[in-house]
Amino acid sequence: MAVSLRHRGPDDSGFHVESQAGLALAHRRLSIVDLSPASHQPMVDSSSGVVLSFNGEIYNFRRLRDQLIALGHHFHSTGDTEVLLRSYLQWGLGCLPRLAGMFAFALWDPRNSVLHLARDAMGMKPLYFLPYPGGHAFASEIKALLHLPNYQPQLDPIALQQYLEFGYVFEPTRTILDGIGRLAPGESLSLCQGQIIDRQRWYTPPNPQLGTASPPQQSTDELLSCLDQVVAEHLEADVPVGLLLSGGLDSSLLAALASRHGQLTTVTMGFDNSSMDERPQAQLVADHIGSDHHALNISADEIRAEISSGAWVFDDLFADWGTISTQLLYRRCREMGLKVVLVGEGADELFGGYDIFTGLPKRLGLRAQFRLYQNYAGRRFGKLFGPFHELMNTYLDSVHGNPADAVRLFESRNQLPANYVMKVDKASMAESVEARAPYLDRRVADLAYAAPIPAIHSADQKKQLLREVARRDNLLPASIIDRHKYGGPLPSDWMDNDQSFRRFAADHILAVGSVTERIGLRPAMQAYFERGRQGAKWPFPISIYRNLAWRLLLLELWAPNYLQSPISP
Repeated sequence: MAVSLRHRGPDDSGFHVESQAGLALAHRRLSIVDLSPASHQPMVDSSSGVVLSFNGEIYNFRRLRDQLIALGHHFHSTGDTEVLLRSYLQWGLGCLPRLAGMFAFALWDPRNSVLHLARDAMGMKPLYFLPYPGGHAFASEIKALLHLPNYQPQLDPIALQQYLEFGYVFEPTRTILDGIGRLAPGESLSLCQGQIIDRQRWYTPPNPQLGTASPPQQSTDELLSCLDQVVAEHLEADVPVGLLLSGGLDSSLLAALASRHGQLTTVTMGFDNSSMDERPQAQLVADHIGSDHHALNISADEIRAEISSGAWVFDDLFADWGTISTQLLYRRCREMGLKVVLVGEGADELFGGYDIFTGLPKRLGLRAQFRLYQNYAGRRFGKLFGPFHELMNTYLDSVHGNPADAVRLFESRNQLPANYVMKVDKASMAESVEARAPYLDRRVADLAYAAPIPAIHSADQKKQLLREVARRDNLLPASIIDRHKYGGPLPSDWMDNDQSFRRFAADHILAVGSVTERIGLRPAMQAYFERGRQGAKWPFPISIYRNLAWRLLLLELWAPNYLQSPISP
C-alpha cells in the first residue's frame, strides 16, 4: 500500500505498527517544511504514545506553536507536523477549528484506543476508507486500498451514473468504487476496535449575512488583509516555491500579492491548436509584478501519450478536462526545481465567478432546480434529479432560501472538493509537487461565505469583490482586472476538431467488450463519432456529446488500473 503512494512522498517513508492494538500506519513524506529527520512520520509523542500520520500543510503553525509554547509545550522540530500533534495533545479534536491548512490525517491515541481520521475544512486533501475484516483500512488515494488481500473492486452503480452525468461523484461521502467511502470536507471519523464510534462535521460554512452588502471599503479592506496574510503563509517553505499564472484575475491577484513578499517565479502554459491562449495576458501580469516568468506549451500528442499511460492519476474517478495538462505542467515545474506551487482554485466557486451565478430566479423552485440540474448534468436527462433536488433543498434551508447562496454551497461543498480540487491534488502529487490554494484557506472561505451575494458580485460584474481588491495599490493592470473569465479549451476542442485525438477516443470507447458497451452507451457514442451530435433517443437524449465521450474515454483507460473483476452491465 505504501509503495503505491510513493509519488505522494518520495523523500522519506515510515511505519508504525502496534500488533496487539491491530494498528498499522504507513507514511510517505514529501519534505517541504523542516527537511530534517526531526519531522519524520509517523510521529510519536514519547510521553503519551499518541501517533500522527499527516498529509498536507498547517499554514498558521507558527502562531499555534507560540501558543503551545506559552502553555508549556516543548518542541523537538521546526515543522508543522509536531505542531499538529501537540495541538491534539492540548485540545483534543477541538484543535481542528484552530487549524488553517490543507490536511488529511490519521491519529492514534493509545490512551483510549481510538483512531481519529480527519479532513480539512474545504476538502483540499482526500481521505478514503474501506470496511475490512476486523476493522477499517484507509489511505490518501483509492489505489492503495486495491492492494488489500481479497478485496474485489466493483463500480458503484449510483456513483457511475453520477460520474457519467456530472463528470464526478457529487455525493461527498461516496466514491466510484462500491464499499469505499471518503470523508467529506470538514469531517472527522473516530474508530475503536475497528468500529466507527463517532462521525461528525467539525466545520460548517458560516451563514451569509442578510440584507444589503456591507460597505465596499470595509469588505475590500478585510479581504485584502486576509488574502495578503494567507498568501504570505502559503509561500513559507524550505524548498523553492512558484505560482501557476493563467492570466486570469484569480491567479494574477495571488501573484501580485505574492510578489510583495519577495522574488516570485511564475509559470503559465498554452495549448497547440486551441481557440484560447492566455500566455500573452500572463506575460503582461509577470511584467507588471516583475516575476521570473516561464511560458510553456502543451500539445495534443503529449496529452494523448500521457492519458494512455497515466489514467491511474484519476484515482477516485473524475473528469476534469485539465487534469492531464496540469499534470504535465506540474512535471515541468518539478524539472525546473519547483517543489511547491500556488494555484488559483476556489475563487470562482466562493466569489461567484461562473455564469451560473447570474440570471438565477428569486426563488429556486422545482422547475428552476430542474433547469439547474440540466446545466450541471450536461443537459443529459437521467435519473439523478431526486438526490440533487434533496441536496439543493438542504442548502436552500441553510441560507434562508437565497438561490445564489445555495448554488455557491453546491459548487464549493460538492463540485469543488470532488472534482476541481481533486484535479489539483492528484495531478500535482503524481509529480511529487505540492499545490497550495490560498483561496481555499478556511479564513478566506469564511469571509466569502459570510458576505452577502451583492457584496461579492453584481449582475454586470462577476467576482466584484475580488476585482475591487485587485484595483487597490495598483496590484494589477486594468485590462486584467476587467477581463471576462475564459473556459479551458482542453480537450473538448480536440474531441470535436482534432481527427487524430477523435480516432484515439473512438478506438477505446467503441471497442468490443468496452465498459461503454456493457453499460449500454455504445449506440449513442457510435452515432456521435459517425454523425456528430445525433445520438440516443428519448429518454436518454444527450446534447453535449464530447463531454460524455471524454468521460467514457477516461473510464475505459481507468478501468484496467482499478477494476480487477468484470463489470456488471
